[in-house]
Amino acid sequence: MRIVAGSDHAGLALKDHLVARLRAQGHEVTDVGTTTAASCDYPDYAVAVGHAVAEGQAERGLLVCGTGQGMAMTANRIPGIRAAVVADTFSARSTRAHNDANVLCLGQRVVGAGLAEDIVDAFLSVPFEGGRHAGRVAKMMGNEGGKP
Repeated sequence: MRIVAGSDHAGLALKDHLVARLRAQGHEVTDVGTTTAASCDYPDYAVAVGHAVAEGQAERGLLVCGTGQGMAMTANRIPGIRAAVVADTFSARSTRAHNDANVLCLGQRVVGAGLAEDIVDAFLSVPFEGGRHAGRVAKMMGNEGGKP
């Protein structure tokens, strides 16, 4: 699978760990940074990952910051992105199966490496169920302009 990953300084260690693991599993991973522990702005990386996924350069995105929240809020402003903050495997499976989430957001200060590995595995392995969920996702995406 083609995956694009990014983090700010607060998510660097976990992002690097997960990128190495994904590559070892045979995934094609593009890492858009950050590459140092120097303080940086998470929106820069959320936008880069979001656009790569929205434009079809990658099938899924992975974003890591301190909590995952700022990354998700930023990525979800990009048309076509359905970013989800996840801290457990049930939510990872459900957000794929029911919401067709295409960007996974993790918090390095929230989940450890072992749990993050399980979350990523679940997120990447579960397909969108479609069916009754397809109409709901279409409704959600139809509201991207912010109108009620």
